Amino acid sequence: MFGPQQLKADAERAKAQRPQVVAGTAAGPAPKPGPAPKPEPKPKPEPKAKAKPKPPARKPPGGGPQRPLYVAGLVGALWCVGIGLAVLTTITLVGWIAAPRTALGHGLPGVFRTVVNFWLVSHHAGFSYSGGRFGLLPLGVLVLPGALLHRCGGWVLRAAGGADGSRRAVLRVAVALAVPYAVLAGMLALAAASPQVHPSAWQALLTSFLVAVVAGGLGAARALVAARARGRGVRSGLGALLKLLPERPRSLVIGVSGAVAVLLGSGALLVGGSLALHIGEAGRVYGLLAPGVVGTLLLIIVELAYLPNAVIWGLAYAVGPGFAVGAGTSVSPNGVTLDAVPAFPLLAALPEPGQAPALSLLALAAPFLAGIVGGTLTMRAMPTLTQEAAPMWGFASGVLTGAVAAVLAALSGGPLGGGRLVAVGPSAWQVGLLAALEVGIAAALAAWLTNWRVQRRPATPPKAKAKAKAKAKRKPVVRPVPVPVPAPAPAPAEDRSPRPEPPRPAEPAPRPADPFAPPAMEFEEAEPVLAPRRPARAKARPNTPPAPAEPYDEVEATEIEPEPEVETELTQPEPERPVPSQRESAPDRTENRGGAIYVLRDPGADGE
Repeated sequence: MFGPQQLKADAERAKAQRPQVVAGTAAGPAPKPGPAPKPEPKPKPEPKAKAKPKPPARKPPGGGPQRPLYVAGLVGALWCVGIGLAVLTTITLVGWIAAPRTALGHGLPGVFRTVVNFWLVSHHAGFSYSGGRFGLLPLGVLVLPGALLHRCGGWVLRAAGGADGSRRAVLRVAVALAVPYAVLAGMLALAAASPQVHPSAWQALLTSFLVAVVAGGLGAARALVAARARGRGVRSGLGALLKLLPERPRSLVIGVSGAVAVLLGSGALLVGGSLALHIGEAGRVYGLLAPGVVGTLLLIIVELAYLPNAVIWGLAYAVGPGFAVGAGTSVSPNGVTLDAVPAFPLLAALPEPGQAPALSLLALAAPFLAGIVGGTLTMRAMPTLTQEAAPMWGFASGVLTGAVAAVLAALSGGPLGGGRLVAVGPSAWQVGLLAALEVGIAAALAAWLTNWRVQRRPATPPKAKAKAKAKAKRKPVVRPVPVPVPAPAPAPAEDRSPRPEPPRPAEPAPRPADPFAPPAMEFEEAEPVLAPRRPARAKARPNTPPAPAEPYDEVEATEIEPEPEVETELTQPEPERPVPSQRESAPDRTENRGGAIYVLRDPGADGE
């Protein structure tokens, strides 16, 4: 295997490698090939901070884009008109099917005109017909357009993005909703006109605009308050709605609302009591009409619609002027004068002609009670610093109450055709004037008294108010229920067996006697040198005064024997110690130790 050719090739290979070895030795040893260096790990990129997600833009209800204000107002007006007409169309069709076909119009076009007239009547817009003008409109049907406009006002405010605005946004929303609504009402009044029934276009424009402004504005204000209260835990009811007003107008609104509520309550009591007393007459009127099942339901709806009118007539009776049911008639506390009355079940509550019922005269105290309530609420809502201004604000609340009563009286009455029924309802100016005087005087006195009491009341410091609120919000303390603890186990009986005594230490062994030690010495007590002490004499008391010396005559001096000493109870004599006998032999040595003399004797001397 290893031939000459193989050896020659190895020699050439070694010769070719020799210069590399020499060069390596001259410059130094050649570096040994080591392992390949590991690549450095690349630094991991730092994670980027996640950006906070931006809150989504607030969108109006329904997820659509934000609408311009007047576009939203137009949409809301169309929505309110459409729903109102749909509701009234349903009721009218039911009556058209149950009643004779010509009662509510000829055919479907006649039914549509009747529906539009009913819709205009619900906004308190009258109409004229061949027999005269119909202006005694039910106030109860105002609930339908009022509720729709109230809801629509809040929707328009949110849809237009004005929920975070100020109080001016409420006014803009009310106007943006009321203008197209009134225009639509005017167009419907013109469209529903016919030779038989002719609605009043100007009344439709005016009343629709006012209803939309009031109801839509209240809805927008309610939505604004709810938007402000969202996330703050604040209620958004009537109290929060009133806070949108300045302080003094707010106090007047509160006072007027309380007074009007008392007046309306007295009117409702009068109507309810009178209707309960004349329930038989109402049943007789139902029998005369014989409306049937469907007609009875429709008649009940009409009566409920006219019920607010009857309550306002009762208010007018409590104030004093009363009301009329036709020309030349009067129903008041001064007396009752009536003529033929329309066959309507609600009119059965009218009293009999003649003197007014004695029980109804109690209602004359209602205006003064309303004034007390109104004046008190006005001053409690915002007291005044000047005592003279309190009656003025109370009287102002009474005047405003009279104005509200006049408006209600005007809305509750009106003509019912021509002829004798041209005047039905209370007189607006009479009711307003008497209500302003009666309620205003009582409110002035109540406001003065309330403001005087508020000023005398000590102001509660803010810290006390905060403590009271914290105490009211404090949660009840939950007391821990005691957990029964198990009784300890009885201790084991003691072991009374005798225990072994510990070992005593061993006594040390006696030392061996030292032969060179001196002999032991004995001590003997010696006789005492000093006599025993005498008992101490009783000391004289310091408080005892000395006895006065007795006078004596001069006598010969004689020797006075000393008195024997008397032992007192304060000290006891010491027992006598036995005196040791003296030894015959004299001591060889004596020693004094502590005052005692000891005789030292050698023990060996006794043995001699």
